[in-house]
Amino acid sequence: MSPTMSHSLSKAMKIAIVDDEKDMRQSISQWLALSGFDTETYASAEEALKAIGPDFPGIVVSDVRMPGMDGMQFLKKLRGVDSALPVIMITGHGDVPMAVEAMRIGAFDFLEKPFNPDRMTELAKKATQNRRLTLDARALRRELSDPTALMNKLIGSSPAMQRLKEDILDLGQADGHVLIDGETGTGKTLVAHALHAVSARASRKFVLLSCAAFDEETLSRRLFGPAAEDEPIPALEEARGGTLVLEDVEALSQPLQARLLTAINEQGIPGETRIVAICNLQEQGKTCEDVLRPDLFYRLAALRITVPPLRARGEDILTLFSRLSEQFADEYGCEAPTVTAQEAAQILQAPWPGNVRQLINVAERAVLQSRRGAGTISSLLMSDTAEDGRPAITTEGKPLKEFVDAFERMLIDNTMRRHRGSIAAVMDELCLPRRTLNEKMAKYGLQRSDYL
Repeated sequence: MSPTMSHSLSKAMKIAIVDDEKDMRQSISQWLALSGFDTETYASAEEALKAIGPDFPGIVVSDVRMPGMDGMQFLKKLRGVDSALPVIMITGHGDVPMAVEAMRIGAFDFLEKPFNPDRMTELAKKATQNRRLTLDARALRRELSDPTALMNKLIGSSPAMQRLKEDILDLGQADGHVLIDGETGTGKTLVAHALHAVSARASRKFVLLSCAAFDEETLSRRLFGPAAEDEPIPALEEARGGTLVLEDVEALSQPLQARLLTAINEQGIPGETRIVAICNLQEQGKTCEDVLRPDLFYRLAALRITVPPLRARGEDILTLFSRLSEQFADEYGCEAPTVTAQEAAQILQAPWPGNVRQLINVAERAVLQSRRGAGTISSLLMSDTAEDGRPAITTEGKPLKEFVDAFERMLIDNTMRRHRGSIAAVMDELCLPRRTLNEKMAKYGLQRSDYL
């Protein structure tokens, strides 16, 4: 449920330039720095190897002919350190056969001297983009293998979220097929990830397939096979022994539902592959039971989780908004907007039809307009109202104490984060004596260790 934003690849990634000729490595570094890259220079392969590890956040540009360890030996060493690290080789005149051999070993590409600087920039951009995708995929795999990290993404301590977390832990261990439903934008796919992470299958494959993303013929191949030449392994085969998540399971046609039921029955009990079905029908006034054939529905819904809507999560809404605002403010290099008591009340009372996804959008827009010094959070909520025709504030009403407690908790939480757990700084800013601050932190379940 945390926001994801694009970055400038050139600024996010490093380029290690390795060349024994000082003038050459400096000229390459200067040119790439002008193109927006963060460069590091090394006079030898031995020196560079001391600084380049398995998850080096960037790429390598290396000359082929160097004293001591030459470029080819360097490339082989780098392949041993991280086989997916892009390495661009620079060759002199007549070294093209050597460059071809480097490509065979695993170089990303090569440039022949004298090379066009624009060509260097173009290759660097392609290589850094390739590296970013590799590192992101690794980070995701690590995250999916860490149940604690995933559960921490399910932010909130409301009764609704506590029940959800308990359900995930209980059903994760049960190992049967699971049906997840709930409104759009509530985080159903994140719940599926968490289910897998806390299950006995956590070390096995996790495969996600959207049933609404393809026509029936393509979906049939993607799910059951046989796969076309340019298509990935069929999902049921790829997920064997692990977890297969079917998003928008209601989009399956009757023939495909029949094939899926047959595949499930052939697995036996317990199933070789766990199937987690995600249903997105609540806004249409229907349920999965209405659109799936009964025998398939009862197989998939042996275990069931309903993800709560944002409006049912009480003060979690303010906590989420605060965390999201801080993350976006950090991304955009500015201060997070200050939330007034009136805006806090409006955030708590807004119906949030788009749930967490809508909250993420509002938080980002709040940070952007705050950076410009214009607009209010209230105006953003009213703007969303104009777009979907729903009231910006619910008519249910909530007790004043609930608003006061939520606002107070948000203030203490934000201040503790800003001062990195410094009790003295928080006491000074909020004008609270130590005992009162301790009592309020205990009341709201806030611990200093979480901010250090």
